[in-house]
Amino acid sequence: MKVAIVGYPNVGKSSLVNRLTETREAVVHERAGVTRDRKEVRTEWNGRALTLIDTGGVDLDDRDSLARQIQDQARAALADASVVVLVVDARAGMRPGDQELAQMLRGSPLPVLVAANKIDTVRDLSLAAEFHALGLGEPIAVSAAQGLGTGDLLDRISALASDAAQSPDEDRDAVRLALIGRPNVGKSSLLNRFAGTERVIVSPVAGTTRDAIDLPLSYGGRDLILVDTAGLRRAAKVGESLEYYTALRSRRAAERADVALVVCDAGEGITGQDLRIAELAMRSGCATALVLNKWDLAHSVDLDHERARVHQKLRLRPRVLTASARTGRHVERLLVEAIALADRSRTRIPTPQLNRFLSEVVAARQPPVGSNRRGAGSGHRLRLLFMTQTAERPPRFSVQVNSRARITRDYAYFLENRLRERYRLEGVPAIIDFVARSERRPEPSRRH
Repeated sequence: MKVAIVGYPNVGKSSLVNRLTETREAVVHERAGVTRDRKEVRTEWNGRALTLIDTGGVDLDDRDSLARQIQDQARAALADASVVVLVVDARAGMRPGDQELAQMLRGSPLPVLVAANKIDTVRDLSLAAEFHALGLGEPIAVSAAQGLGTGDLLDRISALASDAAQSPDEDRDAVRLALIGRPNVGKSSLLNRFAGTERVIVSPVAGTTRDAIDLPLSYGGRDLILVDTAGLRRAAKVGESLEYYTALRSRRAAERADVALVVCDAGEGITGQDLRIAELAMRSGCATALVLNKWDLAHSVDLDHERARVHQKLRLRPRVLTASARTGRHVERLLVEAIALADRSRTRIPTPQLNRFLSEVVAARQPPVGSNRRGAGSGHRLRLLFMTQTAERPPRFSVQVNSRARITRDYAYFLENRLRERYRLEGVPAIIDFVARSERRPEPSRRH
């Protein structure tokens, strides 16, 4: 679980991170503003793994460009975290900056703990009481310098982690469908069309959606959870503003989804950025399809060309679909395809079927002949001995071979592409592990 450590400048966030993790990973200096980028430090408490995200001091009133970058980094930490610890300086007392941060955090869906730092002796414990006024619950008195109260703070964090683990917020059988893509391509309009209501704000101004919104839906007797996300932009643009925060929200949506529909503007065709977003989704383990939205307005787009380009550029060869959120054309077909993708991602293929498939692949194209890296077995052919499925969501396969060193990338891609064609795994991030048979085990004799 990730824990964002945030607070006003010079309240001792980095010192507290070092104390909680028993490391010196976070940079500590008496001058305010030393920490600018966020830094993740791992630790463990009561058998639970925690990742603390140290952030720079946040002053929401500071409009300096560097201060804004620090604010964006802190927002990125919040987007990536499950729990927030707001650190305040108990000796300095309540400051306007603490109140502004508390106001921002009160609007967050994340649980927030207040750590009243710099309480170095028992006599200072009463200083924490002032921070009840932040409206974030009972402050926890801690001392990064002396270690006072840090165990209590870790206990509270660990308890929140346990609550989250024991209270899943959705049915595991429901298909989680993320709508991702560049700003202003019609993601929210599609979600509203799916839901049959104006569930989310739609605006021609790019970047209207700032957070992920989960919406339960039933279609064809199946439960779905739709996730509308903020638009993704190029990294150079994202780092300049709040879009850095929204981009992280989109990435997290893809990571927790079963299926991602990458929404594109049909009038522009599939852009390089659309392809990068599809790659992002598939690397997250998402079954993926691309949707050319606003198809009713696209009069000069060659659909065959767009599909060929996607198959050339994207190794997982996702399908390219067309739809119009404005008119409703083909919108239901997107839900049908999303459910089918989720089912194919969860499918388990019987081992006998896989081994018949493996025999057909070898008959269609003989494996390569080569030598291993040590020079042994020079001139011997790669042999594919056995294939089985080892996992699902996404599907994972194991192929036993006589030597991993003889596998070529070209032949591995050939096998992967044939697997996708046979079992309709286009856009599904199937994984193939090539496992070498132990050389200590004698090969059984085979009669042909």
